[in-house]
Amino acid sequence: MSLKSEFHQAAQLLEAAQTVSVIGHLRPDADAIGSVCATVSALRQMGKDAQGYIGQEDPMPENLLTIPGAAEVQFGTSLPESDLYVVCDCGSIERTGAFQEALTARAESTIVVDHHATNPGFAKVNLLDIEAESTTTILYEWFDSLSIQITPDIAHGLYAGLLTDTACFRWGRPIMHDMAKELMEFGLNIRSISAELLDQTSVDDLRLVGQIISKIELHQAGPYTLAVLVADYDTINGRSKAVVEGLIEMVRAVDGADFGAVFKEYTPGEFTVSLRSAQLSVGHLAVHLGGGGHIPAAGYTARGSEFEALDTLISATVTLGESLQRTSPATN
Repeated sequence: MSLKSEFHQAAQLLEAAQTVSVIGHLRPDADAIGSVCATVSALRQMGKDAQGYIGQEDPMPENLLTIPGAAEVQFGTSLPESDLYVVCDCGSIERTGAFQEALTARAESTIVVDHHATNPGFAKVNLLDIEAESTTTILYEWFDSLSIQITPDIAHGLYAGLLTDTACFRWGRPIMHDMAKELMEFGLNIRSISAELLDQTSVDDLRLVGQIISKIELHQAGPYTLAVLVADYDTINGRSKAVVEGLIEMVRAVDGADFGAVFKEYTPGEFTVSLRSAQLSVGHLAVHLGGGGHIPAAGYTARGSEFEALDTLISATVTLGESLQRTSPATN
């Protein structure tokens, strides 16, 4: 997919701007924070007054603070006035959280950079590539068109997004390995980055994981089998969100299941639901339920009791039936 014309339009918006707010999605992951930090650094290199923001009051997961520049990203509900807004890794404007209303009113001065298949494009310029393994993959190409000098800090942010959104390079195009090689040439300690983002844990975290996965269940949803984990509010309140978010990888490939779901009750009566599948288009399922994402990895929000939330997912799966079948393997 060629983005050359969109890159040119984005460059024109950048040229006319001095202050730039760079925004990542709610409950940020490494692709969101890596994208925000790399973009802020690149824009400052261009002489712009750039700052990163996340539209929520809950703080950043500690493991993401290892990404250079992450400690400077501001979390809150107030988005300052800027000449330009760059929204990274948000599959829909709802994913910008508290900034949704402000960005809706400022669409003409907004650039979106994203790789989610369900993104409708909600900005003046939309740098969208659904084949890209991560949003940082698109940014790497965009930075090249802007003649940005890749520094070790920028390379770290870009690599963090690529590493985690491919689940340590388990899927993606051959080009992702070329990108990783090029980024490694900036002196990245990839063993350390992987450990910081994916491996480091504590005894309490392991006990939390064990407590939740011990309750895994299989449910029939029409012709499909669903593996389910429920992380209820009483169990996860005040615990590591990075650990809770990582639970989805444990149900992705459960033997005998067509897809997996993790229900995370961060707020009483409201579940953030993550879906994963190697066989089905869970992105299609998530859109049906008001969310979005990729073909094999998506999510949405459910409200009500644990049983009501699960019943809604099963009913939607039954309704969509064979339309969830993928015709070919997805790369992201």
